[in-house]
Amino acid sequence: MKFGVVIFPGSNCDQDIIYVLETIMKQEVVKLWHKDTDLQDCQFIVLPGGFSYGDYLRSGAIARFSPIMEKIIEYANNGGYLMGICNGFQILCEAGLLPGALLRNIKQKFICKNIYIKTETKNTILTSEADLKKPLKVPIAHAEGRFYADNATLENLNKNAQILFRYCDEKGNCSESSNPNGSLDNIAGICNKNRNVFGMMPHPERASDEELFNTDGRMLFESLLANLKVKV
Repeated sequence: MKFGVVIFPGSNCDQDIIYVLETIMKQEVVKLWHKDTDLQDCQFIVLPGGFSYGDYLRSGAIARFSPIMEKIIEYANNGGYLMGICNGFQILCEAGLLPGALLRNIKQKFICKNIYIKTETKNTILTSEADLKKPLKVPIAHAEGRFYADNATLENLNKNAQILFRYCDEKGNCSESSNPNGSLDNIAGICNKNRNVFGMMPHPERASDEELFNTDGRMLFESLLANLKVKV
C-alpha cells in the first residue's frame, strides 16, 4: 500500500510515522512537501505531528492554507483516507475536514507524557481491530490539545459514533483526573461522518516499536492494513 506523509515547515514527527509505516509495517511511503500539488496516487495520507509554521497565529491555522491542502481537501471529500496526528489533527479541524477545534491546554502548559485512551468504536478502518475493554497506553506531546465543540456538534459526534478515543485511566475509567488537557467529554480522537478522515492528539507512532517497550499504538496501523486488505 502507498502512504503519503505530508511535511510542513515545523513538522517534527514526520520521520517517526515514516519509520513505523516503512520499517515496521513494510509499506511504501512517499514524502509530500507542503508546496506539492500532486498526491502521487497515494492511497492513505498522514498529516504528522509537530509545530507547523511555528504554531504562529494558532496551531494548524497557517498550514491549512499550504498549497497541498487544496488537493488533500479534494481527496478527502472524494472519499480518500486521511489521518492527522497531533498537529495534523489541528490542521484537519482548521481545514473543516473534522468538526470542532483544539484549544490551549486547560493548565496553559505543554504536556509530554504517556497517557491512556479507550477506544469507543470498532466501526472504522482505524479501530476495527481494537479491544474496547483494553485501554491503550500512548504518549501525548502538545500545548493545544483541548478538544472543544458546541453542544450540537458534540451531540452529533456521539449520535454518529464519531468519537474514536477518550482519555481514561489504566483501568479504562474516564474522569476529570484522567483528562490531561481538559478536552470536552475526554475526547482524544474523532472521525468525520463518512469515516474516512481521522484525527487524534496522542501519538500511536511513538508506541509501535518493541525497542520503546510499548506497542499499543501499532494496533491502529495493523487495523488499517487489515481493512484495506494489505498483507504486512
